[in-house]
Amino acid sequence: MTQLQFTQFYLEHFNSLKNFARSLTRDEVSAKDLVQESMIRAFKGKHTFKSGSSFKNWALTIIKNTFITNFNKTKKRRVVNAPIDDFVFALESKHAIDNNALSKMRIKEIKNCIKKLSPKSKAPFCLHVEGYQYDEISKQLQIPIGTVKSRINFARTKLKSMLLRKEMVAA
Repeated sequence: MTQLQFTQFYLEHFNSLKNFARSLTRDEVSAKDLVQESMIRAFKGKHTFKSGSSFKNWALTIIKNTFITNFNKTKKRRVVNAPIDDFVFALESKHAIDNNALSKMRIKEIKNCIKKLSPKSKAPFCLHVEGYQYDEISKQLQIPIGTVKSRINFARTKLKSMLLRKEMVAA
């Protein structure tokens, strides 16, 4: 099929193609977009059109397949186009009561566990918690950066195990 033949067939069946696209999308603008996208695909694949067969049926099949492909893409994305204010109810409840006592107890428990760490582990860990970088801690404590990382990791592991033991005892 030549470019001229494709254009002639397209113009001849344009209204049928647009009506079919409108029946799928139920929207005039989306139908025009669907026809345009489908005809670009059809033009690129015009070499697959078998002479003697129906251009209209071939084009309608391409429109249908393009619609299904686009529908599945948007279905997978599940984009929410609503403002965040519409979802505030899910993020926080106005009827919930903050339990600051429980939070304060957990913080106190964590601080007590940090106090129980060895001075070697506690110093780099506390500096790291305060926001210092590994190299800054290394310079301040005058120890190699690898040792800083090791001690911080050891302190984290030790704290986790101490806190887990406390939860098991409490439970």
